[in-house]
Amino acid sequence: MESNTIDQNQQIFDFKAFVFRALSYWKWFVLLLIIGVYIVYQQNIREEFPYTLDTKITVQDDKNPLFTSNTSLIFNYGGISGKVQEVLLNLKSREHHEKVVDSLDLYLSYLTQGRFYKTDIYTAAPFKFQPLDTAFQVVGYPIKIEFKDENSFELSYDFGEEQSVATQNFVTKNVLRQSIASATFNQTYKVGEFIDLPILKGSIELKENAKIQPGKVFFIKYNGFNSTVSSFLRSYVVTNEERSPLLSVRLTNKNKAKIVDYLNTSIYILDRDQLQKKNQYAVNTINFIDKQLARVKNDLTKKADSLNDFKRDNKLFNIDNETSELSNKILEYNNQKEGYEKQLLSYDLLKNYLETSEDFTSFPAPVIEGIVDGNTQNLIAQIIQISSEKSKLQYSVRDNVSIFDDLNRQIDGLKQVLFETISSAKNNIRFQIRSINNKIYNVEREFSNLPESQQQLEAIEREYLLSQNTYNLYLAKRGEAELVKASNVSDINLLEPAKDTGQKRNARNLNIRYVFAFLGALIPILLLAFLITFFDNKIHSPNDLTKLSRLPLLGVVGKNQTDNNLAVLNKPKSAVAEAFRAVRSSLEFIYKKHDLDGSKTVMVTSSISGEGKTFCSINIASVFALGGKKTVLVGLDLRKPKIFGDFNIDNNIGAVNYLIGQKSLDEVTQGTLMENLDVITSGPIPPNPSELLISEKMDDLIEELKSKYDYIILDTPPVGLVADALELIEYADASLYVVRQDYTKKDMLHLIQDKHKKGEVSNISFLYNYYDLKGTYGYGYGYGYGYGYGAYGNGYHEDSNTNKSFLNRFKDSFKKSK
Repeated sequence: MESNTIDQNQQIFDFKAFVFRALSYWKWFVLLLIIGVYIVYQQNIREEFPYTLDTKITVQDDKNPLFTSNTSLIFNYGGISGKVQEVLLNLKSREHHEKVVDSLDLYLSYLTQGRFYKTDIYTAAPFKFQPLDTAFQVVGYPIKIEFKDENSFELSYDFGEEQSVATQNFVTKNVLRQSIASATFNQTYKVGEFIDLPILKGSIELKENAKIQPGKVFFIKYNGFNSTVSSFLRSYVVTNEERSPLLSVRLTNKNKAKIVDYLNTSIYILDRDQLQKKNQYAVNTINFIDKQLARVKNDLTKKADSLNDFKRDNKLFNIDNETSELSNKILEYNNQKEGYEKQLLSYDLLKNYLETSEDFTSFPAPVIEGIVDGNTQNLIAQIIQISSEKSKLQYSVRDNVSIFDDLNRQIDGLKQVLFETISSAKNNIRFQIRSINNKIYNVEREFSNLPESQQQLEAIEREYLLSQNTYNLYLAKRGEAELVKASNVSDINLLEPAKDTGQKRNARNLNIRYVFAFLGALIPILLLAFLITFFDNKIHSPNDLTKLSRLPLLGVVGKNQTDNNLAVLNKPKSAVAEAFRAVRSSLEFIYKKHDLDGSKTVMVTSSISGEGKTFCSINIASVFALGGKKTVLVGLDLRKPKIFGDFNIDNNIGAVNYLIGQKSLDEVTQGTLMENLDVITSGPIPPNPSELLISEKMDDLIEELKSKYDYIILDTPPVGLVADALELIEYADASLYVVRQDYTKKDMLHLIQDKHKKGEVSNISFLYNYYDLKGTYGYGYGYGYGYGYGAYGNGYHEDSNTNKSFLNRFKDSFKKSK
């Protein structure tokens, strides 16, 4: 039943012990808290709060008024929300931010030294560093610029123990690691003088009206291009309410001027790129028409020269009236032919647009103006619809999902059908042109009756007019494309440009960090206390004994403050001495309870060595002797004798000599300075201690002792190491099992409890040794065995700490809290 009680209690976490253990570490908590508060304070005074500025833009669906009504209707498939999402995606793209950083050279910083850190002054520096575009500049290290006067400065750097540094060319963006001959450098330059170093090339140029203070120190620092872009990208926020054309763009940085320039430049580049994209078709169309115009113009020039040469050679300057009717027919046919050629050109422009463009959410007017085929218009409408759907999905799903592959296949399929339709339509138009050419040919045959010179002149004029009409057609188309390009406006409308209106820094409540400092000090203490309590298997208070075992607790002995084990003799008024007197009283009560008369024996044992068994034996014997009882202390720990040293006697002879029949009892008995107290040491260490303790001589020894002494104190070996003590229990009227605070493990009690349960051990009690009130995590022991009187220093007993200095007591308190 008792062993079961131990197992069950070992599985239960002692929350009370955990709390008081944690409270006992209060000194370490205070120390950690002071360190944490100091660290937080240093962080807070070094904190540099940034600024946040914003700008607002609207995204409009600005259609070109020169588009046809049909085209405008088709163009509306995407809707305004698609435009907003496209702009939002562009603003968040890395490519966009790379253009902004490149445009403003933001990878180069101008700094001044503050109290704790270098401050970015951006354009407030009175000078500008003009780098050599082809050079590689050092990255990540500040270069010191100290002006001597308005015309000279000292340039220096210190790279520590580095033997090579990273450099970058900010035109090509290539990165190169270069070795350096020396990690330090210092040289004076003139303003405007070229700085030709392996890791820095350029010149310092003063700004207009700049005022230079001699001795003023600045720093220039190149940062990696990619890291600079990433830093701005992280602090760049674009927000948009659903179904709203309004976009709010915010940027957070430590320099307001840099925020203003970055935001405004970002919107400018967005506006430029959007307009350039919008004009891309017109540019492609103009380039296409220019090539055709060059070809037709060359042909027209040749035909004009031929006409003029023929008229001059034949002296023909007028057409005869009889050819007017035939000429009118030919002119009519040529007009029809011109209409078909216009349609043919529109199909060519449409094909060129399909081949050169990537965005099909809109088809400008010049592409579809001459196309009247309903099937072709229907295919164009389907392509626009699918392209608009794809544009919307780009802002809500990942790029690699299969739906985009499906939409691209649909667009490609429609394009192939449209190419076939265009090819078929062009073949039909060419057939119509051939038919008209046949009609023209028949009319021209009627000219055969005219004079040969008139016929030739008429033919040359017709070819000239035909080339001229074609040239005029291309010129008209080019004019339309130029007009579309000139009339295009951006879809971006800047409502509120970014500007410095005196915004304050983004202040944050830094006091919350002190809460974290408190938790940072508390949590390790609690965790340490929890782990120690959870894995702790030692006995720390008398209460632990009462929970673990049903064996009685006879007494509680305090911590020995003397230099040896003679605590009762050296300090008879101390709390420890009173505790042993209480033990004596309890033993006498046991003897009376069991009606024991005459000489009485007390056996003292423990689990292992070091628990204070010998200390308790000596002082129990001492209190009996001081009480006027003739007492003998017998050292039966034959393997590890100890008791002789405290009484200044030798161990040459002892119990071993008696047990082997070598000496008599009087010869092995030694007196002490204390009246009524004799000591029998264990003597030389024998080869067979167990056999000696169970021999008949042991019976003789006890009988002789009982005849001479009132009390016999047996100091026996630890039962957890050897079985000798169990052999001696039969001689003991009362047995004391010594348990030491913070030393004895709970598992060590299993053996003695098991023996007691089986009836092999009787009249055994626990003696709690080395009791320290502070060592029990703040909760005391209320059994009232006499030790409590001295804890309060009320005059009953001597206080061992009275003569200690404050420093020593402070050190002792830290030792106890460990």
